[in-house]
Amino acid sequence: MVQSSIAVLMIAAGFYFNISQTEWMFQILIFGLVLSIEGLNTAVEKIADFIHPDYHERIGFIKDIAAGAVFFAAMSAIAIGLIIYLPRII
Repeated sequence: MVQSSIAVLMIAAGFYFNISQTEWMFQILIFGLVLSIEGLNTAVEKIADFIHPDYHERIGFIKDIAAGAVFFAAMSAIAIGLIIYLPRII
């Protein structure tokens, strides 16, 4: 939900700042990346909870790895957003 809201804000910013076609492509690509990995993270968590509903160290580690993938995708999105919008804001 948070990622989708941020994507909507970034789309609005793209129209406001009139970003280039290449910048739109990067922005759309990173939206898709973050939302896809978030979906995979949710699937991993649901499967892990189904297989082992109680806390288990190995299941926790697997969930942490999936959450880490979302973190790295989000950090990439922030970097791309800064590259695109920071020069326009400053």
